[in-house]
Amino acid sequence: MRHRFHAICPYFAMFPEAFVQEHLAASPHRGVVFDPFCGRGTTVFQALLEGREAAGCDVNPVAACVSGAKCDPPSQRQVEKRLMNLQDGFRGTRKSVWEGEHSEFFQLCFHRDTLPQVLYLRSVLNWRRNKVDRFIAALCLGALHGGSHRSPSYFSNRMPRTISTKPNYSVGWWQRNGYKPPQRDVFQILERITAYRFQTPPPELAGQVKEVDVRKAGQAFRKLKGRVSDVITSPPYLNTTNYREDQWLRLWFLGNDRPLTSCTGGDDRHHSEGIYWAFLQFAWAGIAPLLSQQVRFVIRVGSRQQNKDVLREGLVQSLTQGLNRPVNLVNEGLSSKIVNTQANAFRGSKVSQLTEHDFLFTA
Repeated sequence: MRHRFHAICPYFAMFPEAFVQEHLAASPHRGVVFDPFCGRGTTVFQALLEGREAAGCDVNPVAACVSGAKCDPPSQRQVEKRLMNLQDGFRGTRKSVWEGEHSEFFQLCFHRDTLPQVLYLRSVLNWRRNKVDRFIAALCLGALHGGSHRSPSYFSNRMPRTISTKPNYSVGWWQRNGYKPPQRDVFQILERITAYRFQTPPPELAGQVKEVDVRKAGQAFRKLKGRVSDVITSPPYLNTTNYREDQWLRLWFLGNDRPLTSCTGGDDRHHSEGIYWAFLQFAWAGIAPLLSQQVRFVIRVGSRQQNKDVLREGLVQSLTQGLNRPVNLVNEGLSSKIVNTQANAFRGSKVSQLTEHDFLFTA
């Protein structure tokens, strides 16, 4: 049975757990597994299930919350007890309304009885400091928006489950089609999802996930110095997407009052090829102190414009310069075209074909 923690929250760019499982089985090493762009935590979590020590980092709060929740979870009983306390707390408060930006969006996105519950959880969950709250926040992120006309487990009006469509676009689409937000009891949904997720027990080992820029990973994971033998990762793709922009509603839930005005910066959007490869060089330099004498790199990278030869050469150069050690390309890797995604369906004719390539290096 597939572990039910894997699907706590869908993510726009994510490789399947079988990809990680395959490469861990092929690795001759038994050191720490590390993902410097951990996203929804597939590498770290699958490595833990395989009995390997694992860690990862990501600059995106959504990724840090979801990955951390899966890789160092509380007990089911702790989650259930906290949910009961939260529900009692909500009953004793005055129903609040959203008075910030995009008020029309929030009125059409969530039912008038559902929005106060969402706002309450947003205000009280201390997800960065408490792992029980982090787990509940991750469950909320997975249920915050999606195909509510098909599933009773989403809080919102109809939206994609992998990305958050922009406020103006969403409002116009809902109004044109006459879509109304469904009435949802957030606490009942969370209780049901908790029971479902814990039907597969958490791994015995706990992983480390930190909300940190990969370029500072060496300082953030000092205890892992010289211990990482396997890196399995997928860095942000050049000129492809903006993870902060795509996850703006989830970022809002995690406490960002103006997520759409803070989408620039970080390490997840580069339109200049030169800047992109320079960033990756600094990224590999950031994890260099963590690497053992022999390390295996599995890197999935994609582009809508650069061909495989350009991407391969860019990875070889950025790895060699960033790690300051010899790097060997073991195989040419597999290539696959990604066309039909739920996210692309909402982006219409603007979307060009994305090709992903998997490369294996040793260093």
